Amino acid sequence: MRNLAGKFGAALAVALVACVAVAGCGGAEDQQGSADGGSLQVVATYSILGDIVENVSGEEVEITTLVGPDGDAHTFEAAPADNAMLSEADLIFENGLQLEPWLDDLYESSGSEARRVVVTEDVEPLTLEEEHAHGNEEHAADEEHEHEEDGHEEESEHGDEHGEFDPHAWFDVQNTVLMVESTRGALSEADPENADTYRANAKEYIAELEELDAWISEQTENVPEEDRKLVTSHDTFGYLAEAYGYEVVGTGLASFSTEASDPAAGETAELVEEIEAAGVPAIFAENISNQDLMQQIAAEAGVELAPPLYTDALGEPGTEGDTYVRMVRYDVRTITEALGG
Repeated sequence: MRNLAGKFGAALAVALVACVAVAGCGGAEDQQGSADGGSLQVVATYSILGDIVENVSGEEVEITTLVGPDGDAHTFEAAPADNAMLSEADLIFENGLQLEPWLDDLYESSGSEARRVVVTEDVEPLTLEEEHAHGNEEHAADEEHEHEEDGHEEESEHGDEHGEFDPHAWFDVQNTVLMVESTRGALSEADPENADTYRANAKEYIAELEELDAWISEQTENVPEEDRKLVTSHDTFGYLAEAYGYEVVGTGLASFSTEASDPAAGETAELVEEIEAAGVPAIFAENISNQDLMQQIAAEAGVELAPPLYTDALGEPGTEGDTYVRMVRYDVRTITEALGG
């Protein structure tokens, strides 16, 4: 009898171990959005992208955003908690045009095995030269010649580590539609059981974006053509200018990135002259950067400093820029009113 009991106890122990092992595997599958119905763990690198992903995913995934409202993705410094966040993620959604120069190191140090989804993969990016050529072809040609002579030393001097591409693709709403489609595809592939939900959410959101796109064009028509000129803290509205008929006259930092150092006195004076020559009625600061530089430039040029725009980040919850759509509507209304629309 003791022998039989011993054998029965050993068998029971083996069964318990197997049960625990199966349960453990089941938990891991849940984290991966498996057939057991668990949620995908998703990380978005910055708040605008987080809102886009949330509109497509609905309540089917758990989303965490690294750079939150009013945060600057250009200068973000990761904390230890961010390493842990990435290590547990199944998908990481990123801009992909070097908006997040810190992401490669963070991903490597976290040991994450998450799939990285570049949402701008199908976007045709603008270059620095193209943006300067918009409304100022002669200036762009001179600058390109200077770059060839000095080995792009000027770009390096301004601290622009973002190469030649403009990462602010979301200011052309048609690019945002492409970002939504990339998001939908990645979520559907990672979680096929909820693919129909992702497709339905994306379809509804794209319809809202198409309305937004048409509305921006209508608002632009209210601004006199000679006044459709933008001066902002850093070079963030190239896509808006290209898509909706504005001209970027200049920027405080002369860079796609806020990492650039403050301009020298001569550079500021040159920008003031450009503002005066272009007859710009107002210039704009941004929610992610200090307004002192733009206040100085506005005072020297004798123009209005308009209310700050939401550029690289959403506003805090409850503000007029707390979602992507609300952010763009606020920006366009502010630009339209400041430029005489």
